[in-house]
Amino acid sequence: MHRRTFLIALPGALLTLRAEAHHGWTSFDESKPLYFEGEIVAVRWQNPHAEIDLRIEEGLERPADLSTRSVPAQQAAVDAARILADAQPPPRSGVWTCELAPLTRLAAWQVPQPEVGDRVTVVGFTKPGAPELRMRAEFVFVGGRAYPLRSAPA
Repeated sequence: MHRRTFLIALPGALLTLRAEAHHGWTSFDESKPLYFEGEIVAVRWQNPHAEIDLRIEEGLERPADLSTRSVPAQQAAVDAARILADAQPPPRSGVWTCELAPLTRLAAWQVPQPEVGDRVTVVGFTKPGAPELRMRAEFVFVGGRAYPLRSAPA
């Protein structure tokens, strides 16, 4: 390949790799919501989306009031009531990586940036058959307030 052709093709190839690295949220199983509660052991407050690593202890139980917790009205479109009612503890304990929303959406909701050692509650979804402990957050609960991560504030 000539050097000029290579230099012209390189940016396109790099953009393709970048797009592949940011996989989107469509591969997560939204039919089986899970309830996570634990201590944050790492925070990556960055784009394309923020992430927290959450230590989930063995024997985590779903709180009785989860299905009655208040969430913003715009979450009705994603059936928030069903998601909260159906959420179950994760199948495995350990440190789970929780994918949050892009920083612009977190800022719009005024989600406080968490710190290592904070305790947080997350309801979200995992990838079917994935070996890693990774989930996508639908709701984050901090200080008694629900932050939906799929929509923007009204």
